[in-house]
Amino acid sequence: MANFEKLVLALKAAGEHTRLRLLALLSEGELSVKDLTDILGQSQPRVSRHLKLLAEAGLVVRSAEGAWAYYRIADPGEKRDLVGALLVPVEKSGGILTDDKKKLTAIRREHQNQADEYFSKVAKNWDNLRNLHVPEEAVEAAILRVLGKKKVKRLLDLGSGTGRMLELLHQNYEYGTGIDLSREMIGVARAKLSASGINNAQVRLGDILSFDAGGQKEDLIILHQVLHYFDDPGQVLLKTAEILQRDGRILLVDFAPHELEYLRQNDAHRRLGLSKGQMEIWAKAAGMKIDVFERFENQKQQQGLVVCLWMLSLK
Repeated sequence: MANFEKLVLALKAAGEHTRLRLLALLSEGELSVKDLTDILGQSQPRVSRHLKLLAEAGLVVRSAEGAWAYYRIADPGEKRDLVGALLVPVEKSGGILTDDKKKLTAIRREHQNQADEYFSKVAKNWDNLRNLHVPEEAVEAAILRVLGKKKVKRLLDLGSGTGRMLELLHQNYEYGTGIDLSREMIGVARAKLSASGINNAQVRLGDILSFDAGGQKEDLIILHQVLHYFDDPGQVLLKTAEILQRDGRILLVDFAPHELEYLRQNDAHRRLGLSKGQMEIWAKAAGMKIDVFERFENQKQQQGLVVCLWMLSLK
């Protein structure tokens, strides 16, 4: 009876003009309340009331970022499947839903312009750092090779930055989440995921050491060029291992030890690279073992950075 009542509640929540439009929009990806009010042409309090009803019915999920709130379709499961089934006949109706999607396209274009403007400001430092190490293409090819073609249910990208890993690996997971402490980077990531048509991933503002995992366990966790920003990378691994499925994996990409001291001052690096020996100690303390280790030399610069890739699993 409890499941029957939940189904009735969900159907009642979805069975309203504005709320169906909201579900159709959110099926395209995560959106802020402001985005939704601009598209629907309704007041923020009114849209928020509708979203609250959908959230109470479990059809959408709310994520707060300071004074802003973002919504997405329910996580994989019965409620998400229900939304998908409800939208099949609705999306064929055209009319106002077609207009909504045209407005959504315009808003995404605006988000992309904002992302481009931000990157134009930081591009010089960004490119200078990238030039110090092996091309990203080589590392990304190794990531895809190491992970193989097996698709995982849940992927978590900690310190997701521009969302590149969520974009690169979008065919390797059913549902992906990125966490980053930079509001600007979150904006860039959202714009990139939208532009790529990736709607099975979301990004959230948060601290990777203290964010709420909601009791979920992850199948694959990515830490791509993240650990050198922490004084104690071992503590990050301990926290990460706690939210890993028993047969899950952690993919780490970071620099080998180097002597480029200016990266501490200019780019906020706390650790000047991570050694294989250090990683073995940290992994052991977290109850993990190293399954894969690879190095990527920068052949173009004598003083260039060496990139390392580790794959960890629980013992």
